Amino acid sequence: MSAPLDYRVATLADHVGHDFGASQPALLDQARISLFAECTGDRQWIHVDVDRARRESPIGTTIAHGALLLSMAVGAQFELGVYPGDAKQVLNYGFDRVRFLAPVPAGSVLTVRVELKGVEPKGEGRWIVRLASTAYTVAEPQRPVLVAESLAMVVA
Repeated sequence: MSAPLDYRVATLADHVGHDFGASQPALLDQARISLFAECTGDRQWIHVDVDRARRESPIGTTIAHGALLLSMAVGAQFELGVYPGDAKQVLNYGFDRVRFLAPVPAGSVLTVRVELKGVEPKGEGRWIVRLASTAYTVAEPQRPVLVAESLAMVVA
């Protein structure tokens, strides 16, 4: 799926409930996880020490950071055309609910499904858009690994 026909800032509220479908599959290999660790400073061994994770983790390998999964959910929103093309600006407004439901082992392939849950006017040419993002690994497409409700300010 993708953005509906006649999808503009002015018609956002008409499309509440629209499922934008799933993002393209993305590989969460160790290189990506390690790069994220370097960017954020979160270098916990469970994310970056492959040998120790092999020995000590119940999973037997490193896992992706929850914040990395959350970042990928935001990226999927742009990939899937959630924000109308005529929006002048889209600003991160926050998250109301985030749950990490299962660890994501290095080497997993992730997809994110996004649904438009709500639109709230916030004054002259501004709306708060509420989105539900659910991430899955390709290996277990029926078992969510992340559910997040995010908010964005859309400016006309």
